[in-house]
Amino acid sequence: MSGILDGLAPDYDCGRYFCELTKARPDAGPVPGWLAERLAKIGLDALRGRAAAAETELIDLGVTFTVYSDATAIDRILPFDCIPRVLTYSEWDLLERACIQRVTALNLFLGDIYGKARIVKDGVVPGELIYKNANYRPEMQDFPVPHGTYVHVCGIDIIRDEFGDFRVLEDNARTPSGVSYVIENRHLMLRSFPDLMAGIKLRPVDDYGRRLRAAMTEIAPHGDPDSQVVLLSPGIYNSAYFEHVFLAREMGVPLVVGPDLFVEDDRVFMRTIGGARPVHTIYRRLNDDFLDPKVFRPESMLGVSGLIGAWKAGNVAIANAVGTGVADDKAVYAYMPRIIKYYLSEEPLIQNVQTNICREAEGLQYTLDHLDKLVTKPVGESGGYGITIGPRATKEELAVARASLLADPSNWISQPLIGLSVAPTLGEDGIGPRHLDLRPFIVTGKESWVLPGGLTRVAMKRGSLIVNSSQGGGSKDTWVLAESFAEGTA
Repeated sequence: MSGILDGLAPDYDCGRYFCELTKARPDAGPVPGWLAERLAKIGLDALRGRAAAAETELIDLGVTFTVYSDATAIDRILPFDCIPRVLTYSEWDLLERACIQRVTALNLFLGDIYGKARIVKDGVVPGELIYKNANYRPEMQDFPVPHGTYVHVCGIDIIRDEFGDFRVLEDNARTPSGVSYVIENRHLMLRSFPDLMAGIKLRPVDDYGRRLRAAMTEIAPHGDPDSQVVLLSPGIYNSAYFEHVFLAREMGVPLVVGPDLFVEDDRVFMRTIGGARPVHTIYRRLNDDFLDPKVFRPESMLGVSGLIGAWKAGNVAIANAVGTGVADDKAVYAYMPRIIKYYLSEEPLIQNVQTNICREAEGLQYTLDHLDKLVTKPVGESGGYGITIGPRATKEELAVARASLLADPSNWISQPLIGLSVAPTLGEDGIGPRHLDLRPFIVTGKESWVLPGGLTRVAMKRGSLIVNSSQGGGSKDTWVLAESFAEGTA
């Protein structure tokens, strides 16, 4: 299949990397060929024109995010690439099952560490990794949550290596963002590129808002189907504010900020023009520290005074639960295979990337000895910040990384440089391979449901491995084939 792009990009060369379009997969059937033929029929110039019009549409719709570090361009669109990423029926079946397995283990882990801590007593996970973690919240100790669900919305970052094997790169169990782009990207493809999709059966993505609201209703006190759900946002200056507006609309619930809510007699109310209205579930897009000035940061003006008291009294539900950040710490991530086996008596369906824990002497020494061959990451950062890619770093950058490791080993992990899979991507110099990852989103109330596909993030710069939007990455529509072309599979 290596030549299927000859009609549009005859020089396309994915090198040693696994290509998501040109690599033959048993149950992809004719879809990659159809896609390549249709792209060639449109032609490069027309593709560029349509892609530019699509990005203008994103601006007009206000589909933006905020980059605080760039004073010259604070509001940006997430660059959209019009060539979709294709996942086959069987690939998605594996990804879906692996995500549910992982979220199940994460919720059992959180219930345990805020309960009897059996996993610590049994020596599977070091206690200090949990209890000295900045995201550990003692307020959650011995506080049960409905259905044992702490992580109601989870985004799991998954990559594919040069052999075509999926690997989990990171868990996002606090306030994962990006799902709005999954849905908007599909809408954009339907409007701007219907000829690419014609006749191809895909899993839909439009059910997310209904599923999310259903989960929020399931965790409400007493499980009342008429419970009032709200989405709590930090406000218009937050980097993901567009997503907050989008999700509130998709769920059909009010979007509120802290001053819109108040607590009286351990009950939460929303201010409306018709008077105070009870609130039963809060889907919060606000970090723990700012939720309740009575409990956390007293100077916070973003949260609601008395909220945690109302939660502990059983009069309101909060999603995601307070204290879930322990579960997406990069050092805890290294223990996830053991965590899955401990609680589920199963091997991970998708393995982690090999990880060296620098808080352990052996891991630190190995990292220092192979610094120029490894990727070092701070355990508490996100968005691609603080990462040093050893094989691409200068001597000065390696020296800084070494000093940081020695100064605070517990803040670091290291991993081998993975040859992330690539996909054809439209750039200024034509169509070429660009590295990408995948963030499926899992919604959990009583049970877990996975949004088909997820957010495919793509490094728009040639050769770059950083896919984060804050670092210049873009996104693609993720197609999950609704049928298998493998013989004997339906």
